[in-house]
Amino acid sequence: MTPRSIAALGLSVCLGFAMGCPSTNHRSQTAGDAGSAKPSPPTATVRPAPPAPKYQCPMHPQVVSDSAGDCPICNMKLVPIPVGNQAEAAPEKTPAIPTDLAPITLDAQKQAQIGLKTAQAKHQQFGGALRAAGRFVFDETRVHHIHTRFEAYVEQVYADFTGKFVRKGEPLLSLYSPELYAAQQEYLIALQQSRSQPVPSGLQGPEDRGTDLLSSARQKLILWNVSPAEIRALERSGQPGRTVKIYAPGSGYVVAKTAVHGMRVKPEDSLFDVVDVSRLWVIADAYEYELPRLRVGQQATITVPYWPDRSWLGRITYIYPSIDPQTRTVRVRLEVDNPENVLKAEMLATVAISVAPRHALVIPEDAVIETGTRKLVFVVETVAGDKTRLIPREVTTGERAEDLYEITSGLQAGQRVAVAATFLLDSESRLQAALRAMNESAQPPPAVPATGSTPKGADHSGHQHAHP
Repeated sequence: MTPRSIAALGLSVCLGFAMGCPSTNHRSQTAGDAGSAKPSPPTATVRPAPPAPKYQCPMHPQVVSDSAGDCPICNMKLVPIPVGNQAEAAPEKTPAIPTDLAPITLDAQKQAQIGLKTAQAKHQQFGGALRAAGRFVFDETRVHHIHTRFEAYVEQVYADFTGKFVRKGEPLLSLYSPELYAAQQEYLIALQQSRSQPVPSGLQGPEDRGTDLLSSARQKLILWNVSPAEIRALERSGQPGRTVKIYAPGSGYVVAKTAVHGMRVKPEDSLFDVVDVSRLWVIADAYEYELPRLRVGQQATITVPYWPDRSWLGRITYIYPSIDPQTRTVRVRLEVDNPENVLKAEMLATVAISVAPRHALVIPEDAVIETGTRKLVFVVETVAGDKTRLIPREVTTGERAEDLYEITSGLQAGQRVAVAATFLLDSESRLQAALRAMNESAQPPPAVPATGSTPKGADHSGHQHAHP
């Protein structure tokens, strides 16, 4: 075979191989088209792909991420969420932590050093009674002030010392009054003139047969507080009395006395104060936040320190309209019967006001931190071993009674809260939050590629192409 024929045979073999085999560029284009094609819908025999795993903070269930990492709140490792429980990881189930506070982790030694104590939030009967401190005072409606209605001089004092018990109708003192003496004489003269006149038919007594002068003289004596019995005695004797007696208007104790022998008195002078102590008042001081639970007519049990095994029943009759600006308390008045006179004015008392109890979620009042704009508690959670994590949480409270706070939102029954060293916990939590904010502001933000940008040398299918 000649050299020319050998060369022709080699060229024909190369051309045939080139025409029968696809080129590299053709295979790459075919693969690209296949990658960009939409997948066919799954058939009944094809199982759907499992959902992408999600990760969650074990201490803060509201923190859910699509990738593994650290919790932005407590820096704990995120753990994968089981596929069946991913729907349960709802952020709204756990209240968010205030942004100006941070959780605190303490070991057993630090807990003992600060004196940390905890209590459990639980449902129980709440608000069965309101306890308040009070004192006994005189019933102002049973105080009698003794005055005269004319000028006079004290002749004799029968109620001669303060604290003396007098009965109704008992004489307190006798007075001599020139004006009263002249008024008696006028009445006797008018009476004598009326008796000398003929008696009209049908009239019996001297007061019926008198003239206008007799009626005026009699009315003057009555207005000066001369009793009808004393007027009848004056008519029988026919002589004006030199003195007149002042009688007690009711039974009670003389608590104030200004009358002395020979004293000149005027109508504006108070000679005696007589108080009926068969019923007393108790003035109790209730706190301002207890006002919604107080009503007029509520029953109360009253005890005194010197007689602890005995109690008295009282009833609220009045709630005063103002608050003491220094103690922030309101005065409540109760009425108590004192038939044996064993209760004394200005005696201290303990008042337990009956209030209808109800079922509520409560925690000790020492667990609540009041900042003025919100109320916080520290929820206690065990991390591992002897370490305890305290998470600040904002709560909404209701009424307060018997050293307990009613919780309306923010806590659940069974959760434990810190009830001691809360001031130290609040300070440390604020410090940790401030340090975390400083660290976050110091770190540069992560670089994020622009949306839609494609690296050089790659098409939308993600395949690299060789360039000459």
